[in-house]
Amino acid sequence: MPLTVAVLNQKGGSGKTTIATNLAYALKRDGHKVLLVDADQQGSARDWNEANSGELLPVVGLDRETLPKDLQAISGGYDWIVIDGAPQIAKLSAAAVRAADIVLIPVQPSPYDIWACADLVDLINARQEATSGKPKAAFVISRSIKNTKLSGEVAEALKDYGLPVFGAVTTQRVAYPTTASRGGTVFDDSSNEAAREIDAIKEELKEFARHA
Repeated sequence: MPLTVAVLNQKGGSGKTTIATNLAYALKRDGHKVLLVDADQQGSARDWNEANSGELLPVVGLDRETLPKDLQAISGGYDWIVIDGAPQIAKLSAAAVRAADIVLIPVQPSPYDIWACADLVDLINARQEATSGKPKAAFVISRSIKNTKLSGEVAEALKDYGLPVFGAVTTQRVAYPTTASRGGTVFDDSSNEAAREIDAIKEELKEFARHA
C-alpha cells in the first residue's frame, strides 16, 4: 500500500502547491513511484503538469468528496501519493484528511496564518479520535524570511496546537515561482538552496512516516 501525504491548508497562499509538487518530485528522484493528486478545484497542480507536458510526474485531478474511494481505485503500484489539497472548501479538506496517512500543513510566518489553522487542526483531531490516531500530522513553515526570528516564533506558537513542527522549512526564494511558472521544479538546478530545502523536508517526512 502506498503512503498518502496530504498537503493541506484552508488558507490560500500558504505555499501548498509549491510544496506538494516539489516534494512529490523529490520523492521520485529517490527512485519511488509517485502519484500527485490535485484535489483543488482551481487545478493549479494540473496547470503545472500541463506546462511540463506531463513529463515529470503522473498527475490526476480528484476534486470531489469521494476522494478516498476514488484514490483506492487508482493507487495500485505507487509507493507514495501526494495530495495537493483544496483551500477554503471544508468538505474537500475533510475528504483529503480521510484519505491521508500523513497531513502536512504549510504555514507562513504570520499570526493570521497561525490562527487560520484552527479549523483544520480540529478536523484532523476529530479524525484521529475516530481512527486511533490516523492520520499523523505536522506543520511545515513555508515562505520564511531568512535572517529573522519569525520562524522560531511561529514554530513556538504552533506548538499550542499540539502537533509537531518540522525543523525543515521553505524560505522566500525566486526559484520557487520561476520554476513553477514553466512547469519545472527547484531541482532544475539541484545545487540551489531551494532544492536543499525541499530535500530536507523530504527526509524529515520519511523519518516521520516511519512512525506513522
